Amino acid sequence: MSGSLNPSALARLLGTWHLGAAPAYRELADVVRLLVLDGRVPLDTALPSERALSEALGVSRTTVTAAYAHLREGGFLSSGQGSRGRTRIPRLTALGASVLTGSASTGPVNASLSAGDRPAPGLAAPGLAAPGLAAPGLAAPGLAAPEGLIDLAYASLPASGEVVHRAFAAALTELPALLPGFGYDAIGLLPLREAIAERYSSAGVPTTAAQVLVTSGAQHALNIVIRALAARQDRVLVEHPSYPNALDAIRVAGCRPVPVAFAAAGHDATHGQVPVWDMAALQSALLQQRPKIAYVVPDFHNPTGQLMPNALRRQLVRAAGAAGTVLVVDETLRELNLDGAATSHVAAFSPAVVTIGSLSKSHWGGLRTGWIRAAEPLIQRFAAARTSLDLGGPVMDQLAAAHLVRALDEPLPARLAALRDNRGALLELLAGHLPEWETPLPAGGLSVWCRLPAPVSTALTVIAPDFGIRLAAGPRFGIGGAFERYLRVPFTLPPEHLETAVLALRSAQDRLDAAPQLRRTLKNAPAVAIA
Repeated sequence: MSGSLNPSALARLLGTWHLGAAPAYRELADVVRLLVLDGRVPLDTALPSERALSEALGVSRTTVTAAYAHLREGGFLSSGQGSRGRTRIPRLTALGASVLTGSASTGPVNASLSAGDRPAPGLAAPGLAAPGLAAPGLAAPGLAAPEGLIDLAYASLPASGEVVHRAFAAALTELPALLPGFGYDAIGLLPLREAIAERYSSAGVPTTAAQVLVTSGAQHALNIVIRALAARQDRVLVEHPSYPNALDAIRVAGCRPVPVAFAAAGHDATHGQVPVWDMAALQSALLQQRPKIAYVVPDFHNPTGQLMPNALRRQLVRAAGAAGTVLVVDETLRELNLDGAATSHVAAFSPAVVTIGSLSKSHWGGLRTGWIRAAEPLIQRFAAARTSLDLGGPVMDQLAAAHLVRALDEPLPARLAALRDNRGALLELLAGHLPEWETPLPAGGLSVWCRLPAPVSTALTVIAPDFGIRLAAGPRFGIGGAFERYLRVPFTLPPEHLETAVLALRSAQDRLDAAPQLRRTLKNAPAVAIA
């Protein structure tokens, strides 16, 4: 159960809702529905009583009563006890067609399903992929794009070639000294753990090698953390949107994700609304839900690319501590700081923070080297939990990773310069060829989180291969059908390839605009791995 929403909080979320374009009750119901679909009001949340909301909004109780009745008729509000109905969304079979035709909403589809409305994984409404749910093969690793397609599902870079090659060459000379051993180490090779610890210490977070566990990438690290700290049905707070593979890990563990939507900092005339963390909503969710874990990506958030300021980091640490929640911070993208903004590691504000890091985004996904930094007792728990998954990482890779971590900054200036050029090129191309798309400027990372003019993200994904590109639909970044109005577009490709990709997006958008009925007859989106 997701708790309740007080009248003042709902009034703040509603903003200026009565524009006079329709009866007041209808406008009120429409905005509440959009807040539910956009994830700003979580599912199974009790709305304020009719009397309390009418007083908070300064409207008649009849207006609120009629608005609630309209929401119930549409399937967005349960009957509940008296007037305290709980938010929900209609079954996907009823919602699917209206989502794709744009008749259900003028905002992004962004909500999670209640248990009674959740279809089995892999099932979908007619004409609509099962968005946000891990259908068989949907999140399977290693699903490369067919030859000839430009892959926009992966936000990843090619290897920093010479640097990586040199590290493995050095590792090859060091390997013979380790060959007499068994080769199993659930915590990780000491030279690599020391290099990681030194990196944190030099950044103002004193760390010893005993506080580091080496993993086979950040995804492996998160799975270990969840296995050690959470049980089935435990709540895990997540940002909404969030990294798809993290959402999958939470679901596979049988935990219940608690999504907290981003707010909008304001409207940029060039790029549209800029998403920011809604700290009031995060604090409220932590207090009401008391999740076991809160998984956040404050450093160039995936997929929005935004950076959490230090002031909010402090508030988040305090709120998690007060709720008894373990704060798990994913710093995989921290090094991709395109504009040079200065922030502290979240762990600098509390020794209780669990930090996940990786070389996958800064150096190369093929390295499969990540780590967990935490208090030593937690590291021991993580090591014990890990043995049911594997008995340690490849020794050769860890030797090479130690060299890369010691010289972590070496390839970054050139990579960041190229990414800044790519980001500028992509934003310019999108503004020129798809001016109706909103493209908030990402502070770092590898992608732009685009807001589409209609809820057609899944439809675009289905037809994209016809135009030579592969996409990851917006709903893969949310829960229960979220983000049909959004699409993550990476800027990891060189400008000439980005131009080809944007022209293909324009052609796909034109096809949907010319044939609205196509949105209702498309087959499910193809299985796509996302990175």
